[in-house]
Amino acid sequence: MKTSLLLGIHMHQPVDNFDWVIEMGIKTCYEPFFEVMSRYPDFKFSVHCSGWLMERIEQLRPTLYEKIVTLANNGSIEFFSAGYYEPILSVIPAADRVAQIERLNDSIKERFGQKPQGLWLTERVWESALIPDLNKADIAYTVMDDYHFQCAGFDSEGLDGYYMSEESGVPMGLFPISQKLRYAIPFLNVESAIRAIKSYNRKEDSAAIIFDDAEKFGMWPGTHEWVYEKGWLEQFVQVVLADEEIETTHFSEYFKSHHPRGIAYLPNVSYYEMGEWSLRADDALALEALKEEMGLERYEREGVKFLKGGTWKNFLVKYPESNRLHKRTIELSRAFHAGEGDFELPLHKAQTNDSLWHGVFGGLYLPNLRDNAYTYLIECENIRYGKKKALVSDTNELDGYPKYKSVTSKLIARFDAAHGGQMVELDVRDKCFNYQNTLTRRKEAYHKRLFEAPREKSAPIEEGIDTIHHASGSFDDTLRDAIIYDWYLKNSFVDHISDESFDTETFRHCNFREYGDFANQPYESSMTKNTLTFVRDGGIYANTKASARITKNFSFGSDCINFTLALESASFDNYTYIMEHNLHFSDYDKLLINAMPLQHSGSIEPLQSLEIIDTVLKKKITFRMDRAFKTYYFQLQTLSQSEQGFDLSVQGLSIAFVFDYESSLNIEGVLEITRV
Repeated sequence: MKTSLLLGIHMHQPVDNFDWVIEMGIKTCYEPFFEVMSRYPDFKFSVHCSGWLMERIEQLRPTLYEKIVTLANNGSIEFFSAGYYEPILSVIPAADRVAQIERLNDSIKERFGQKPQGLWLTERVWESALIPDLNKADIAYTVMDDYHFQCAGFDSEGLDGYYMSEESGVPMGLFPISQKLRYAIPFLNVESAIRAIKSYNRKEDSAAIIFDDAEKFGMWPGTHEWVYEKGWLEQFVQVVLADEEIETTHFSEYFKSHHPRGIAYLPNVSYYEMGEWSLRADDALALEALKEEMGLERYEREGVKFLKGGTWKNFLVKYPESNRLHKRTIELSRAFHAGEGDFELPLHKAQTNDSLWHGVFGGLYLPNLRDNAYTYLIECENIRYGKKKALVSDTNELDGYPKYKSVTSKLIARFDAAHGGQMVELDVRDKCFNYQNTLTRRKEAYHKRLFEAPREKSAPIEEGIDTIHHASGSFDDTLRDAIIYDWYLKNSFVDHISDESFDTETFRHCNFREYGDFANQPYESSMTKNTLTFVRDGGIYANTKASARITKNFSFGSDCINFTLALESASFDNYTYIMEHNLHFSDYDKLLINAMPLQHSGSIEPLQSLEIIDTVLKKKITFRMDRAFKTYYFQLQTLSQSEQGFDLSVQGLSIAFVFDYESSLNIEGVLEITRV
């Protein structure tokens, strides 16, 4: 009996990722992979490449692109479709799903002469509601992990072929990707990898199914040396082609010539690690403890069916910054389909998945990925509004509180009543840049590793290398100092009531004394033609509660936001009022603050204005107020994990304007952004 080997690779880089990352991917992974495969045209395999990455490969390395074309013409490659700019299909509107898939279908047809029948499911995020839209785009089957099937009660022994499912009577083929093969290829030695493939040799029509990241073939840590310099890939291909018990097969051939194993209805799920990452930190740690308590053997035997993490959409709950990006794409999709402008291309680019989630890959924690998403969101808005001025409200984020957006000829500003009447977006339209694109410091499950003694690595049973899910990584003790958690979101126009304990260090460590209940609570709101008003009747809490009210008004000029703040309180104690702002920049080493180079942290004696010069975008951000304030600031850093280990990233500049407290305090000011 022969085992059909259905092998596919998925190639993707985030839209507008750094050129050096693309070049590294080409040099260490894509080019050597296709160089090896071009020597063995009889080896059949499948390829999904996001549309944007294929564009860049053609531009940057035409010789590599021609190798791919040649392999396709020779019948070696079956191309899979997906959303052109690699969105999570289940979180974009149905019309955009179909349009994105058809865009990639058309590109594959034009470039390689194939009409795709299969679809790569981005991040393997499955919801059965996708089926009718996939069918509209002429997709016959898709691939997802065997874990998806096990979550529905299937045993691993039966996952050696495809299943059929349906939604409202519309059919779809589902291929289960083998976790055993994902962890074997290319990480175990060739002999062990072949043995894993042959373990699926159970019936005449058995298939060994693997479809996984191409980047594991050279771009993940340690893999380039293993796969190419030590010759793993070439040896693997040679052995497979020489083995009479293995036959490389395209998914389309197998789908056409074999009956399904049966029917399957699968839950909303992604791969196991994704479900773990989408949980809150404490829940992820509890899940890990339960899995360890159960034991690996029992988990793999029966626990995998019942012990699982969250759904992918939980990232939109866990990270408000992610939810904000997602809901902005929903708003703009609604506007596009209502005929408010022809911005489908930037909308599709903004829907790319990478900036919305975080796990072993940086994702949301990488400021440049969020910047890229906002670039296209703002490009959409520029087309949508043109030179019109607007002040509008929306409840699209589903929390029951309105969001407000001011559009002028130069700026777009958004405010959120649910979060302190604070500013959550500040776009300069000519640069398509969001100065409010900050990230709050929060607890992540992997932070625990920094406070544990390193575990001894057990001796490998078989020769091979670690996957990134198992790699231990390394870190410096100084990283522990960066683990600081904020108890409120790092937006702008954040209101604090504190005392003399507030200084640069307590501000940075977020352990200053807070007496008010304004920084993370909702405000009531109203809107007139050009003015937003936010009001909260709260309190100041010391030994007892003293009533307090804050009223904030905002009005908008072409390049400025005028604001007033009124604090009325029954307390006459000795406090300070603090207005906090958090601003994001593309390069913090090139900022000037009141004409001086920006430091990691600092303070400025009382003044009535503060100027920040962004020498990259050539913008001057000015805060002017009608009374003196002292300024404290620090560079807001997060500690996150990536495939390379632990990363420190500057997510914003946190600025606190400190005012002498009065039981009846009134402040007038302006935030202005002008050219340098």
